[in-house]
Amino acid sequence: MLIGVPKEIKNNEFRIGLTPKSTQVLTQQNHEVHVEKSAGLGSGFTDEDYLNAGAKIIEKSQDLFSNCELIIKVKEPQTIETQQLQPNQILFTYLHLASSQKLTQELINSKCISIAYETITSDTQGLPLLTPMSEVAGRLSIQAGARCLEKNQGGLGILLSGSSYSNPAQTLIIGGGVVGYNAALIANGMQSKITILEKSEKRIEVLKKEFPKAEILNIDQINLETIISRFDLVIGAVLIPGSQAPKILQKKHLGLMKPGSVVVDVAIDQGGCFETSRATTHENPTYIVDDVIHYCVANMPGAVPRTSTISLNTATLPYIESIANNGLSEFLKSSNHHLNGLNTFKGHLTYKPVAELFDIPFMDPKDLV
Repeated sequence: MLIGVPKEIKNNEFRIGLTPKSTQVLTQQNHEVHVEKSAGLGSGFTDEDYLNAGAKIIEKSQDLFSNCELIIKVKEPQTIETQQLQPNQILFTYLHLASSQKLTQELINSKCISIAYETITSDTQGLPLLTPMSEVAGRLSIQAGARCLEKNQGGLGILLSGSSYSNPAQTLIIGGGVVGYNAALIANGMQSKITILEKSEKRIEVLKKEFPKAEILNIDQINLETIISRFDLVIGAVLIPGSQAPKILQKKHLGLMKPGSVVVDVAIDQGGCFETSRATTHENPTYIVDDVIHYCVANMPGAVPRTSTISLNTATLPYIESIANNGLSEFLKSSNHHLNGLNTFKGHLTYKPVAELFDIPFMDPKDLV
């Protein structure tokens, strides 16, 4: 199969869809891999690294999109990329369609076959291709929040850990899944005082064992208005797979928070779990609403592209091999978990939560493949 890896063009996105190591695995299986010139530099991989792995370096992305059967990316395609997608071409990447009706329609119009990393499922791992970046984003959320709390960033001017002579900052983590767990891991390591809100009683028991010093509360049994004023840093880590995130933190809550406190919305890829959230970039990561600093960067793991690329590729490579070695039809038919990843197929929307959200006709993927 002819596989293409374009350079990511989203603001300050330095990850790449394939590492040289993964490229070599594919070329040794007699697949041809085309990599756009300089696409790997942000992750620390040179064109020579890819050439040594058996890839061909392509000067222009349009040549890559025009010729390759399978396109491997990291982030959702930008409009200039959706315009280059070919009918029947396979696109394998993060899509997060619930946050963009425009992108959804562009993919439908392109008649490509788009498979989303984040909606592929697993019996044992939940969302196996979302987990690696959820880990990274969760850990980064605390680093970003701690930085925003510094006075020169407009924050409260406090250290997350406090000191021998001052109290630590108080951190609220809304959601105790992969993102929330990893946020708690770093916040705990930095000696912040932690509260986690979680819905699942089973998950609450796990979190209590992992973080015995943290306060773990059932989100359905707590009135956010009664506790929100305590917190210096709030992390939004709520996920409904494939759908828009619920708006847990509302605008009315901001007035109860301390001026200079910080909110970090990791769910922004899925529309955000704060009412006042809007997507930002690494270039301009923050804005202020009611004296509360909002950090809502939509591609947080892009800030650490080396770590992120290697982590993501470790998870995606077996799926890429399966598509390339067995063909798309066999890949989709072999597992309902794979079929769950199919978002658009030759002009049809095949992911039901997005179809319902945007009132677009839905086609059952089982009827198409």
